[in-house]
Amino acid sequence: MTYKHLLFVLSIFCSLNSFAQTDSLTLNDSVSLDIMIGQMIMTGIGDQSYMREDDLILKEIREGKVGGVIYFEKNVNRNSPADQLKRGISMLKAQAEIPLFVSIDEEGGLVNRLKPKYGFPETKKAGYLGEIDNLDSTAFYAERTASTLNDLGFNLNYAPDVDVAVYKENPVIAKLGRSYSDDPLVVAKHASQVVKTHREYQILTVLKHFPGHGSSHADSHLGVADVTNYWEFGELMPYRAMMDSGMVDAIMSAHIVNKHLDPDGLPATLSPVVIDQVLRKFLKYDGVVFSDDMQMHAISKNFGFEESIRLAIQAGVDVIMFAGNVPDNQKKTATDVHTAIKNLVDTGVISAQRIKESYDRIMRLKANL
Repeated sequence: MTYKHLLFVLSIFCSLNSFAQTDSLTLNDSVSLDIMIGQMIMTGIGDQSYMREDDLILKEIREGKVGGVIYFEKNVNRNSPADQLKRGISMLKAQAEIPLFVSIDEEGGLVNRLKPKYGFPETKKAGYLGEIDNLDSTAFYAERTASTLNDLGFNLNYAPDVDVAVYKENPVIAKLGRSYSDDPLVVAKHASQVVKTHREYQILTVLKHFPGHGSSHADSHLGVADVTNYWEFGELMPYRAMMDSGMVDAIMSAHIVNKHLDPDGLPATLSPVVIDQVLRKFLKYDGVVFSDDMQMHAISKNFGFEESIRLAIQAGVDVIMFAGNVPDNQKKTATDVHTAIKNLVDTGVISAQRIKESYDRIMRLKANL
């Protein structure tokens, strides 16, 4: 399918969907706007591996300014990793009136925070599992990961990666072994097994990176990744197949640029065309959309702090991530993000109804915790 054909199909589907009757949102009028905004914020816990009683993140959770936290390898204590993780996660959860997303990037292979050198189970790259194409093997390693996460207290994993290995020299996907295959159906098959296994251990999963990072020639951690001349329609197929089979908990957006989809050249995370029209209307997805880290340089070096938040929320992103883990970026607290979103609502730039839409999606997902 050519890009012109794709745009034509999208325009027809979006036009049809504009006439469809949408389901009414389940909103709780007793919940304050501040609490709803807080549920939209995902943040890191800082650089420490030991949780202290006076840590700012604990205060912010108590105040309702945080909906979820993300852990990195720097948060793993080398001396007693499992014990310190359990203790810290327990402290975080105890502060929250609404269940807290406690998340981590644990794809396996090179994207692996809980490494064997800290006493955690060995994992395998998606590329290896896709190549041997044995679902029992995929299930085996997924169970290792999911059971470990469950035991430590995590409840959300930014995995599996459903990017299709369109470009074999892709510096951030294929070359790192993060894609199961260049065949979208193989990707969907193995990713579905990962989701199924995680659910058995009460771990929610987040598919990434929509609408497809597998064709990029650049790393969006470092700057703009423009896939305009490389992206293929087949990169949407794993999402469609997994939605059809009920194997999608949530989806993460990519910071890639595709001017065939969005002529304005906005990164997908900030694009109402990609998030609202393609994902929500064309693919009919009404679940939670997580942003990738908003401090990755594709966003932070090209858009201001408040402007990037505004664009992401207006595009349809529900959970805004400021993980505090990308070098050369000013650290932003959950309070900073909360203040920025609240100001956008107070000045009429973003409506309270738009915040309620994200809150409702998030609460539906959290009902599964």
